[in-house]
Amino acid sequence: MSTLNPTLKLEKQLGEQIYNALQGSVVEDVLRKTRISSSDAYWRSNMEGHSLKVQKELLPDMYALCEKVKARLKFDDPVDFYITGDSDVNAFSLAAEDEGEPHIVNINSGLFDLMSEAELCFVIGHELGHLINKDTALSRLINFVFPPEAAVPVTLQYKIRLHEQLAELVADRYGYLATRDLGVCVTAFFKMASGLDLEKMNVSIDALIADYNRRLQYFLNDRGVSRSSHPVNPIRVQALNLFATCKTQKALQQGMDELISILLKVGDSELDEHMARFIASAGLLVANSDQRMNRDEINQIIESLAALKIFPRQFLEDIADGDVGKIFNEAVEGILNINPGLRSGMLDYMIHIVLSDKVIVNSELELLYQFGKSISLSEREVAEAIAVSIQKNYIPSLESIC
Repeated sequence: MSTLNPTLKLEKQLGEQIYNALQGSVVEDVLRKTRISSSDAYWRSNMEGHSLKVQKELLPDMYALCEKVKARLKFDDPVDFYITGDSDVNAFSLAAEDEGEPHIVNINSGLFDLMSEAELCFVIGHELGHLINKDTALSRLINFVFPPEAAVPVTLQYKIRLHEQLAELVADRYGYLATRDLGVCVTAFFKMASGLDLEKMNVSIDALIADYNRRLQYFLNDRGVSRSSHPVNPIRVQALNLFATCKTQKALQQGMDELISILLKVGDSELDEHMARFIASAGLLVANSDQRMNRDEINQIIESLAALKIFPRQFLEDIADGDVGKIFNEAVEGILNINPGLRSGMLDYMIHIVLSDKVIVNSELELLYQFGKSISLSEREVAEAIAVSIQKNYIPSLESIC
C-alpha cells in the first residue's frame, strides 16, 4: 500500500486560484444568508424519493462495505449512501451544503452487475476521495456562478477543466487506498469504460495493462489531447501505477509531470503552437514599440493566449525572457508555411494590441507597416486594415477627453 500523500500540488493551487477568482468566500456567505442555492435539498429529495438508501437494517452487506471504505480512508464525516436503478456504469458524490449535514454518495445499479466487491471498494473510495479533497464543493460554486446557460470566460475554461481532471486523479488515489490492489483498480477502469465483464470476454490483466501502456504512448507522442472532465484511462492507469509503486514523493512527482504535460495541452497541432508563440511575441513587440507597455496591452495579450495555453501569463513571461524578435520571426514563418491565409489575421491581432491602450503612436504604426511588408501586404492594405479596426474598435481614453 502506498504511503505517499494522495494530494496533487497543482490541483490544490488551481482549486485555490479558481475559488479566489470566483470570490468563493463572498459568494458562499451570500448563499448561506439568502438560501439561493437549493441543490442540496433537490438532490436529497431526489435520492430519498427515487433511490434505495444503504442502511444497516436493509442492506447490511453493502452498509458494511461502505463503512469499511470510510474507515480505511479515515473519513469521519457523515455520508448517506444510495443505490439508484440506472444501467449506466457510474457513481457520483455531492458535498453537503451545511456543516453537519451528511454528504451524498450515489452508486448506479449498473455497477453491481459488473463489479466485484473489491472493485466496488475502489468506486466508493473514489467518490469519498472527491469529498475528502473538497473538489465537489468547488464544483458547486463554479456551477452557481456559471449556470448551464452562462459562458465561462476563456481565461477560466481550461483551468477549470484541468482542475477537474487532476481532481479525478486524486480521487483515483483514494480509490486505490480503499482497495490496496492496483489490479482491482485497472479492472474497474476497464469495466466502467467498456461495460464488459473481463472473465466473460476472456481478457487478461496483463493484456489489459499492456494495451493501456500502448495507448498512453499515443498521448505522450503529442498526438492526443484529453479534453473531457475526466482524464483518458491510459493516463489514469499509469498515474495509479506510479502512486502504487513509487518509493518517494520526488519519484512520483517526476512521473506525474510527464502525464500532466498531456493534460496541459490545449491545441493539438503544430499550427496552434506557432500561433501561441506569435501572439505572445507579436504582442510584446507591439506593446514595447512605444516604450511604455501598460496593463491593458498585457491583459489583451494574455486574454488572446488563454485560448491556446492553460497558463497564459507564465507562457508570456517565458517568451519575454527569450529572444522575442527571433521567436516572432520563427512563429510567423511557421504559420505562413502551414496556412498563408492567416496573414490578415496576424495583422489584425497586432492592430488590436495597438488599440488596446487607446493610444496610437507613430512607432506602433511603423511596426505594423514593416510587418505588413514582410508578409507581402502593401502599405495601402495595411492602412485599410488599420482604418477598419479604428472604425470598429477604437474608443478614446478618458484622459484624452476629460
